[in-house]
Order: sequence, then C-alpha cells, then structure tokens
Amino acid sequence: MLPQIIFFLGFFFCLTPFASPPLALALGLVLALTTGHPFKQFNGPAIRYLLQISVIGLGFGLNIGEVVTAGKTGVLFTVVSISGTLVAGYLIGKWMSINRKTSYLISAGTAICGGSAIAAMAPIIEADENEVAIALGTVFILNSVALFIFPPLGHYFGLTMKQFGMWSAIAIHDTSSVVGAAARYGDEALKIATTVKLTRALWIVPLALGTAVALKKMSTRIVFPYFILGFIGASLVVTFLPGFKPMYVGLLQAARVGLTLTLFLIGGGLSRDTLKRVGVKPVVQGVVLWVLIAGISLLAVVSII
Repeated sequence: MLPQIIFFLGFFFCLTPFASPPLALALGLVLALTTGHPFKQFNGPAIRYLLQISVIGLGFGLNIGEVVTAGKTGVLFTVVSISGTLVAGYLIGKWMSINRKTSYLISAGTAICGGSAIAAMAPIIEADENEVAIALGTVFILNSVALFIFPPLGHYFGLTMKQFGMWSAIAIHDTSSVVGAAARYGDEALKIATTVKLTRALWIVPLALGTAVALKKMSTRIVFPYFILGFIGASLVVTFLPGFKPMYVGLLQAARVGLTLTLFLIGGGLSRDTLKRVGVKPVVQGVVLWVLIAGISLLAVVSII
C-alpha cells in the first residue's frame, strides 16, 4: 500500500505549480529506487501517450510561421548531425567490441529521438529484448542527466534562447527531456527546441526505410510518428483561428503539466535491474557519442546562429 500512496502523492504534486520537469524526474527516480513503481506494467504506454498528447498541446503555443522558420533553420544541422552520429556510433561500437545490434540502437537513439528511434529500429534489425533493454536503459540514463545539466551549461556558455533551443534539440535524445530542459531555459527556447526536435523525429522514417532496404527487410512495418502531424495541426489552428487565445493558453499550460507528469513517470520507470542490464560498455559508448555530438553541435550553433 505504501508504494501506491507515495506514487499518487508524487503524481498529484506534479499537477501543482510547485513542480518542475527536473524535480518531477528526481521524484520519479526516488520512487523507482526506494519503494519501486507500483504500476510499472502500465508505465510504458502511459509515457508514450501522455508525451504525444502533450507535444500536440505545445503546438497551441506556436503559429505555423514560427514552426516553418524553426524547421528550416534546423534542417542542415539535422542532416549533418544524424549522419555524423550514425557513423561515429558505428566506429565507436566496433572499436569497443559492443554487440552490433545494441550499438546500432544506441547510435540511432542518439542520432534522432531516443526511445522512439530505438523502438522503430528494433524489429527491423531483429534485436532481442535484452538488446533493446540495454539501448533504452543507456539512452534513459543519459536523458536524465541531460535534463539537469543542459540548462546550467547553456547559461555558462552564454547561449541565447535560440541557440539553446537548437542545441538541446540536437544534443538531447528524447523529446521529453528536450522539452523539459528547454522549458527551464525559457519560452522562446522551448518553442525552437520542440519544433526542431519534432522535425528531427521525422527522420525516423527514412532511417527505418534505409535500414530495411540494407537488410532486405522491407516487409517490416515502419511506424510513422503521427503525433507530429497533431503538433502542426495545433499550430495551424492558432494561426488561422486567433480569436480563441484564452483557450490556447489553457491548452498550452495543460501540455506543460502533461510533460512534467511524463518526466515523473520516466523517472519512476528506472530500476536497479535496468542499471544492471545496461553494463559498462554500452554506457561508455553512449556517453562518448553523446559528448561528441553535444560538443560539435554546440560549436556549430555558437558559430552559425
């Protein structure tokens, strides 16, 4: 009974104005590593749907012009960083003698959008449950770290809102942590980070198709991230029906609360078993790849934007 009580106390706290994305993640981690998540069997689907709905809600904070501008700005960064990350991940994995499928999943998750990319690639390369768990665990751990360290690093390097939004969208794996970190930095950073990250997430489809062609697995079903269309639809509504601003503000606030809850659930999904399964080598690969892409993208963002 105690784990359920602690879970619901944390859950309802995340609905209050006192909660923040990093605090929610920290509360989830405390829950996971002490009493444990009492509803772990529902955690995965809850995170997936809550994140998608929340991202759609964020679209009510942007007009379509802002979406197009941010998306166009991030295209070059996206193409170069995805290609470079996949090549670097392959070389690092081979050098460290890491399981080929695990290495590819970590590289894809780092290159595009964390868990979503891993979930899309796993059936195509026929990764087993353990390989998927290791890749997801590695990305999850680094996502948790990024949420805490990126905003202070952004301030330390004197990044503008636009620069931080672009940098976090490129260098942080999952959409939830990108949005959480950018929300801490400022509203403009949040707008840019969300748009660029969602544009980046669309690359799941060509990467999945390319992987399927290379492995001759074209019969494998490729999952398109349809919630991105919902985000664009919300932006279109705001642009062409501007007379409902109070409603849009409410939906945007609800979306931010939803993201805070998502991070609480993500933290709660961690377990000692996950940490044990990950091991040292995949984490080292993930860290080296992450530091590499974060460092290069930071230099590029500061130089170009």
